Amino acid sequence: MDEAPEVRVRDSLPRTVGLLLGTLVLAAAFIAAYVGALHQPNARDVPVGVAMGDQPARTVLAAVRERTHKIKPIEYDDSGAADDGLTSREVYAVLGSAPDGGLVLTTASAGAPAATELVVQVLTSAAQQARLPLRVTDEVPVAGSDPRGLVPFYLAVGYVLGGYLASTALGIAVGTAPRTLRRAGLRIGALAVHSVALGIVGAVIVGPVLDVWDHDVPAVAGAGMLAAFAAAMVAAAVQGWLGVLGTGLVILLLVVLGNPGSGGIYAPEFLPTWLRGMHRWNVPGLATDLIKSAVYFDRRSIGWPVTGLALWAVLGLVALLGATLVRGRRAPARRAT
Repeated sequence: MDEAPEVRVRDSLPRTVGLLLGTLVLAAAFIAAYVGALHQPNARDVPVGVAMGDQPARTVLAAVRERTHKIKPIEYDDSGAADDGLTSREVYAVLGSAPDGGLVLTTASAGAPAATELVVQVLTSAAQQARLPLRVTDEVPVAGSDPRGLVPFYLAVGYVLGGYLASTALGIAVGTAPRTLRRAGLRIGALAVHSVALGIVGAVIVGPVLDVWDHDVPAVAGAGMLAAFAAAMVAAAVQGWLGVLGTGLVILLLVVLGNPGSGGIYAPEFLPTWLRGMHRWNVPGLATDLIKSAVYFDRRSIGWPVTGLALWAVLGLVALLGATLVRGRRAPARRAT
């Protein structure tokens, strides 16, 4: 009788050590990712649009490019196409010629205030050196209640966090892998309802409650629903195959790497090379881009964020059903044995 507690402690020791080591690795990765990515942002290749036929503007941008790689000229067929590139979030600013012989710089600070500030600073200096007057206009400004343009990122983090926490809570309560396809369907339905509710709540908080944005509440709610559901399905799929330990992998993907790589704190062009393209495929980055597009930009810019989040949701759903068929149906047999 006295040996039973000692046996249980010995049996649980490897699992306990494994959990602590896993937590240590996650914490170390968190420190490395956040400090490594965000401690010293260094801008490179910030895109600025210009019309191919606009020789004065092209000359100024070419001269800037020869001196620094902070700005990257993106050429368009004409000024109309360049303006479309600005409102669809392909570039942060467009440089063009003014009728008086000077230059006009049209920015979209809602894309990333720090990026547009850099563009204005560099091109103001270049125009002075070329002895050309420069007029700056902000075509897509951030809201006065969001001067740093960070609300879309914080809101996206809340939606993603709510999605994977809901999945984790269900996994702890009723098991990570549903035993039958019917139970899997019920879980997916519950996560969908939770995502709808969270999308609406988040949109109401940043809209009528905090008065950050006084418009586009339905669009923000829709973006939040999709973001939360995608995060929930990714978490459910990983946990369905790996069990509760899969939560560590979910945190690594959605938080440790997802947040600094989302382009929400600093624009992607300010991040280390290995993180710059991550916002185009990770869930927090797609969610941040979708919210920015829904609130500030042309609806054409929502195409890829919507597609990317929908793909994550579908892949997670399919993977969860696979875990149900493989792991869920084995559970009763293991218990019987």
